[in-house]
Amino acid sequence: MVVSPSRRSILAAAATLPLLTSGVLRAAEPDLSALRDMTAGAVPIGPEERARRLARAQALMAANGLGAVLIEPGSSMVYFTGVRWGRSERPTLAVLPREGQPLIVTPFFEEPSVRQTLAVPAEVRVWQEDGNALGVVAGWLRERRLDRLPIGIEETTRTFIPTDLARFAPDTRQVSANPVVRGCRMVKTPAELALMQTATDVTIAAYRWLAPRVETGMTGGEIGALMTAATRKLGGDPEFALALIGPAAALPHGSREVHRIAPGEILLMDCGCTVQGYQSDVSRTWVPKGSASAEHRKVWDQVAHGQQVAFAAARIGATAGSVDDAVRRYYTGLGYGPDYKLPGLSHRTGHGIGMDGHEPVNLVRGETTRLAPGMCFSNEPGLYLPGRFGVRLEDCFHMTAKGPRWFSTPPTSIDQPFA
Repeated sequence: MVVSPSRRSILAAAATLPLLTSGVLRAAEPDLSALRDMTAGAVPIGPEERARRLARAQALMAANGLGAVLIEPGSSMVYFTGVRWGRSERPTLAVLPREGQPLIVTPFFEEPSVRQTLAVPAEVRVWQEDGNALGVVAGWLRERRLDRLPIGIEETTRTFIPTDLARFAPDTRQVSANPVVRGCRMVKTPAELALMQTATDVTIAAYRWLAPRVETGMTGGEIGALMTAATRKLGGDPEFALALIGPAAALPHGSREVHRIAPGEILLMDCGCTVQGYQSDVSRTWVPKGSASAEHRKVWDQVAHGQQVAFAAARIGATAGSVDDAVRRYYTGLGYGPDYKLPGLSHRTGHGIGMDGHEPVNLVRGETTRLAPGMCFSNEPGLYLPGRFGVRLEDCFHMTAKGPRWFSTPPTSIDQPFA
């Protein structure tokens, strides 16, 4: 059939078939010339903020009777030390003491590379291939007389690490580091909130660029690829770009089946990026071609109100679980569920967010942590109708002394999802 120029350009932009140029296969790329980097003014976390983090951690260690906290590579290591490293069978570790500078322990041959991202004053000790990283840690703890106090283990640490520490320091009691690590990371500072805001602004801008370029016949993979390309051009580091069409939207994280955009078909997207290590997470649901049905509009409006119910319940001092409870009461009153049953809301109302897309704690039934200024959450009380469609609207908010504040403004109409 004849393809219009506008449709031809979109299909070319989203094409997944490779092109042969000078004997080299390459993928077609969309025209991103209208987009500009939005992150040039983003201010990275500086030394003063990192010093305050260590001071806060040490105060929490003293308050909880801990001698030190042991951390593996990951977001918590980056948060406290700046060290960006991967996990392998050769541990690189950080130890935060209740007084003084942190310790970094790493394989001898990795030391120069590890130092490249170290962003705080710290002692660095190495271990050789015939040695053990936890033997080095245990020796350091003894030197500092910290082995006489409980040692906190960061919650994502792999099991073999505290097991090895117990071999070299059998009399040292190991406890959860959550009171320290969560006590620091769950409460975001203005510098962190600013980076999360920039990441969210990038994601919203990418959505707005994408929406008019979604065409009949596109697959979820093609739509996601366009979103990823736009996010990168806008300066964000893409994390995910999920695009679920029609019945696939009834499955919160998608289907193996390939669906294509058709007139009157619903599209649910869940997308996020990072800026200077801090994340966004925004979901939108709309009908790109044709008109939304009466049922689409009804469910969409119910989810939009569900977001507002959650937002209204998120008050300083309220438990995180009470936010989820409020949404479920509302949905049950509409005839959904009850509880986590379908059709209805089969997942939690929201999750913590910051350096990780999902951080403690969650807006979920039974969570007793009380909301405090600086905490950040997603708000995504979707509704899912198996075999038919689903609707999810997701916007993140942070708690202030006066209550919650949005990072992105929720839409009010399925016809204007990015207004």
